[in-house]
Amino acid sequence: MSSSHESVRSGRPAPAPANSPIGPVAASGPDARTRSPSPAGSPSYPPRVRATPLPENGRRGRGALTNSSGRFERRAREPLDDGWGGLDAPAPLKTEVTSETARAVLTRNSSPDLPFDRSINPYRGCEHGCVYCFARPTHAYMGLSPGLDFESRLFAKPNAAALLEKELARPNYEPAPIALGTNTDPYQPIEQRYRITRSLLEVLSAYNHPVTIVTKSARVTRDLDILAAMAERNLVKVYLSITTLDARLARTMEPRASTPSRRMEAISMLAQAGVPTGVMVAPVIPALTDSEMEKILTGAAYAGATEAGYILLRLPLEIRDLFREWLEANKPDAAAHVISLIRQMRGGKDYDAQWGKRMRGDGPYAWQLARRFELATKKLGLARKSGELDSTRFLVPGRGKQLALL
Repeated sequence: MSSSHESVRSGRPAPAPANSPIGPVAASGPDARTRSPSPAGSPSYPPRVRATPLPENGRRGRGALTNSSGRFERRAREPLDDGWGGLDAPAPLKTEVTSETARAVLTRNSSPDLPFDRSINPYRGCEHGCVYCFARPTHAYMGLSPGLDFESRLFAKPNAAALLEKELARPNYEPAPIALGTNTDPYQPIEQRYRITRSLLEVLSAYNHPVTIVTKSARVTRDLDILAAMAERNLVKVYLSITTLDARLARTMEPRASTPSRRMEAISMLAQAGVPTGVMVAPVIPALTDSEMEKILTGAAYAGATEAGYILLRLPLEIRDLFREWLEANKPDAAAHVISLIRQMRGGKDYDAQWGKRMRGDGPYAWQLARRFELATKKLGLARKSGELDSTRFLVPGRGKQLALL
């Protein structure tokens, strides 16, 4: 059995529990098929995984191990181990989705290290459950936990497309590429039901507005009809984010995202349809996934990607404790080394939010990662950029509807 402990906050967030009871191990052996071996010297391509093993710790299909209270809550609740934790299997978590009536859909930013100044997030929270997700702390603003709540208690914006059309029609609106997938994934599993991302693309396509997409889901290929048509007008770019090619590791770190092989296949399908496609090696986790950088880039180039980028693991606020907890449970032998290298690249801290450093880090190890990425992308032809998206075709809603229907 397990119990919980409640304490009154003293102005600082309570630390995550060091060793919380998770329940019995739930694992099964891998049942996978792989492609035929490639000829010597040919680019590597990840295997097609038919079934992946269950995580050794935690709840089935979930990334975070615990659900500690958000940093703004007056009372903090944490699980305590009473010594009988193995007797109580954690109950499966069902995904709860709340429809949210948003007042605006475009989010603006002025960050000098971001290549866009506006973005849309159709959903709050993300069912993919990536344990390292830098968006987790935003759930604290909703009075919820950045842990399990972030991946199981979600918010959808069904009026997003209507709001977007209104914002595009404003007299002072100046078109520039809108980024989808900057905070939570626009193609997470609930998109299959709510189709909010698709409705946004329909509006953007109708008014010839450029858009960029970043996702960890092969579900993006569902919208190939819209994306291919927009690509013909130079209105879209799509990036698939790949952290690792190890299906077992991916199943534990990002449990409800598409398998690495499915993401590679999505790159191939997009490229074959004429959609400019890139790969994001993100996040790069030192001593855990950084050794795979060249393999990921090679596989993506083989699949048809023409651009690439990478982002170093970020551990702001609650993510620090959530990720440490995950490391201790799933990679105990490597945990201390991973944290040590992260601190070496963050000025001795777990995280440095300085512009220019938060994405890439600093120091010798960070320089080595940047140099490896530079050499690999040049060798594979991924260093070139496909050019800026076209904002000159934009049709103002209400003035160009007839043309948009042609």
